[in-house]
Amino acid sequence: MKSTNERRWLIVMGTIIVQIGLGSIYTWSLFNQPLVDLFHWKLNSVAFTFSITSLALALSTLVAGKLQDKLGLRRLIGIAGIILGAGLIFSSQINSMWMLYALAGVVVGAADGTAYITSLSNLIKWFPEKKGLISGISVGAYGTGSLLFKYINGSLIQTVGVTHAFLYWGMIVLLLVVGGSFLVREAKMDQQQTVLKGSSQKDYTVKEMLKTKEAYLLFVIFFTACMSGLFLIGIVKDIGVKMVGLDVATASNAVALVAIFNTSGRIILGALSDKMGRLRVVSGALLVTAAAVTVLSFVELTYGLFFACVAAIAFCFGGNITIFPAIVADFFGLKNQSKNYGIIYQGFGIGAISASFIASALGGFIPTFKLIAILSIVSVLIGMMIKSPNQGLPKEKDKKQRGKIGMLTSDTKAS
Repeated sequence: MKSTNERRWLIVMGTIIVQIGLGSIYTWSLFNQPLVDLFHWKLNSVAFTFSITSLALALSTLVAGKLQDKLGLRRLIGIAGIILGAGLIFSSQINSMWMLYALAGVVVGAADGTAYITSLSNLIKWFPEKKGLISGISVGAYGTGSLLFKYINGSLIQTVGVTHAFLYWGMIVLLLVVGGSFLVREAKMDQQQTVLKGSSQKDYTVKEMLKTKEAYLLFVIFFTACMSGLFLIGIVKDIGVKMVGLDVATASNAVALVAIFNTSGRIILGALSDKMGRLRVVSGALLVTAAAVTVLSFVELTYGLFFACVAAIAFCFGGNITIFPAIVADFFGLKNQSKNYGIIYQGFGIGAISASFIASALGGFIPTFKLIAILSIVSVLIGMMIKSPNQGLPKEKDKKQRGKIGMLTSDTKAS
């Protein structure tokens, strides 16, 4: 019989496989032009599909925790993987825009978000002594999925065409998510575990969390972090062409740069937050973001300066969205992590949509960068002042005991 520690790392492996499959949806931009060429639709209309996907992903996190309570984690991830794969497979048969929006948008986004937040939150519960590092590994795998499938889906589109690419993409993702779910085990959190950890930490319900001012302050910080990163990701090539004067091919290199630094930021800052303090790392990352967008707003950009600013923003964005699941667990407990983080996670969807509207209202890149700088400084100040509503957190001397008891008290739940 495998030891508890070996079992935990098998669960890490399963979660990584699941997250790689889920992260593949971030290759959607590869499908825009081929679909336009095939169906003669407008590019903006096709590109809007991913906005629907992102919104459905964010909204699904609100109900994912309740579905997990009813179905069990492994079963829920498996079902989500089947639905996600089916949504992509049936997208190969589309012949109208509404079918594209319904299948590749709503169905794919909702299934992806459900599996994403539940598998991530569960893995954090298995490693209460390394929440930042483990969150970084899981969310980093999600980013790695977008990198790997950039080449997989790009090759499929070129060799078999865009419609068949959907078919094969769906089959691969289905196998990854469902296959990975067999290695995942649900961590059971009970009152006895909390007492044994030497902590009087309270596990907040969603209603209790929403009665605290800290929940809304964390939302503001998360919204700011997401808006800054998502706005840059969406227009980084255009910045290079219009503000720096780069040719399209050179500016396109920034897309790969964003992906690399985004993924590395998730792992490095996630691990660093376990040692330096999560809000301290988030505040530092937002300060760097404020500096980078200020440079983009006021300094005459060179090739090197442009790429340095882009790399800094992407690195900080990846780190911040990785640390936040652990912050929510620190503030409001592990028991209801999926549900509580699902509320805060709405800052991701709102941030993504708000950035586009704000840019249109303010009239371009530079005014939007200035606003992001201001919001980042405000969020830094909030991060320096905010305190967890929980009192009596485990002391450092109990760290080794917490890790040991965390291993002993997390066990499998049949699904």
